[in-house]
Amino acid sequence: MAKTNTPFMKPLNLSPELEEVVGKGPMPRSEITSKIWVYIKEHKLQDAKDGRIINADDKLKKVSGGQSSFNMMKLGGFVSKNVS
Repeated sequence: MAKTNTPFMKPLNLSPELEEVVGKGPMPRSEITSKIWVYIKEHKLQDAKDGRIINADDKLKKVSGGQSSFNMMKLGGFVSKNVS
């Protein structure tokens, strides 16, 4: 039987910059990632030619360390730098 309380589901404290994008924490990493994708899609931040590229707005730039565009595979690293 699968464990229901895995470390992946542990609520994490969010940086103020990340809270601007996903809302108030704490919340598990899976929920953070889902809410970031909702934010990206609502604000149409995916590149039109290559959906793997995210074109960050001002709020997302604060989470991404100032990068104005980045590959979606880097999102996990940005989340890690903004949680405790």
